[in-house]
Amino acid sequence: MAVRPDLRQHYVRACQNVGQPENPFIAHVLQEADNNDKIRGTKGVTLKIAGNNHLVPVQRVTDDDLQVLASVLRSTVFVTGLDLRYNVLTDAGAKNMATFLQENCTLRYLNLMFNDIGTSGAELIARALHRNETLVYLRMTGNKIGNKGGMFFASMLQTNSTLEKLDLGDTDMGTQCLIAIATALTQNKSVKAINLNRPLLYSQEEETTVHVALMLKNNSSLVELHLGKHEMKNFGVERLCGALYENSSLRYLDLSCNKITCDGVKFLGELLKRNQTLEILDLNANRIEDDGAFYLSEALTLYNRTLQALSVVSNNISGKGLVALSDAMKTNMELSYIYIWGNKFDEVTCMAFSELIQTGRLKPNCTDVEPYEVDGHVHLAELSHGLQKHYYWTPSCGEVTNKDANARLAIAAVSEYL
Repeated sequence: MAVRPDLRQHYVRACQNVGQPENPFIAHVLQEADNNDKIRGTKGVTLKIAGNNHLVPVQRVTDDDLQVLASVLRSTVFVTGLDLRYNVLTDAGAKNMATFLQENCTLRYLNLMFNDIGTSGAELIARALHRNETLVYLRMTGNKIGNKGGMFFASMLQTNSTLEKLDLGDTDMGTQCLIAIATALTQNKSVKAINLNRPLLYSQEEETTVHVALMLKNNSSLVELHLGKHEMKNFGVERLCGALYENSSLRYLDLSCNKITCDGVKFLGELLKRNQTLEILDLNANRIEDDGAFYLSEALTLYNRTLQALSVVSNNISGKGLVALSDAMKTNMELSYIYIWGNKFDEVTCMAFSELIQTGRLKPNCTDVEPYEVDGHVHLAELSHGLQKHYYWTPSCGEVTNKDANARLAIAAVSEYL
């Protein structure tokens, strides 16, 4: 049996040695880890020191706090995950983390989401990953590393062969580094999921989408791709679909919050008629309207039997299009998750989805609407269900990994970590 750890005491002594005030939130999390039975086994634990935790009093982690914490964890083999999202870490903290990544050989998951790390911090972390051989999942979401910072991660992807999931969403990346990342992924064989949401693009030519499409033609390992808020239009969708005819690995495609209309969905409909690998398609917050829904429903009714989840939330679809999608579910038994809130519900739509739910064809936890009746008329209410409702935040009650709100985890998860 492994020796029972004493992380909290180690942390208190380390603070005393350097004259650093103890952070009570860190001490609390370490005490919980000390009491965790998993440590005695071989699975390891994730230290959840998230600054947006609503369940306990939080004192957000500073650069000085991280320096002490890293010294405590440096030789600790049973801590395999570190969640430091929504704290106040800067480039100085990134320097401490980079040193830790070079020395530690057990950490598999690192979440630095929405701290204050900039370009120089990104450079230090990316360079540390040139030599790190254990980290599997890194979230840099929301740190404003910019185009230059993104270039350092593109360079890292050319040499690192262990990282499987990388989230660079909302980091203010530009055209140059997106093209560089796409080029690196053409040769990289280890990355299975990448999030490139919300770059800062100033061109209307969709050069980045063209390069991503070229990458998809040659990449055989990528399973999950997020291209939300890319200002993508129908031309870009056409190029992506053309590439995906030659791709047999991608299972999750996120095109949410773009400028895709029914003409772009026509290409997706044709792709779905032949594609046999795509399992999740997220078209949330586009403008596909009824014609786009018809294209999707035709493919799903007559041809496709691999897609399991479809999100068409807020797409200006009226009753005819929504009913067509509900009819597709009666024929297609593989499509199990559908999200439709934010469209134009009429009574026929409400009755159609109520029937799907009442007959058991559509499970209540696999959609974002719930039927109710008033004065003999059926209506639909919104449920807090979706593909990744907890991407930016954690709930104040219930399970963080609730699969009703994060259905992607139940369908095409590529990592044990959220």
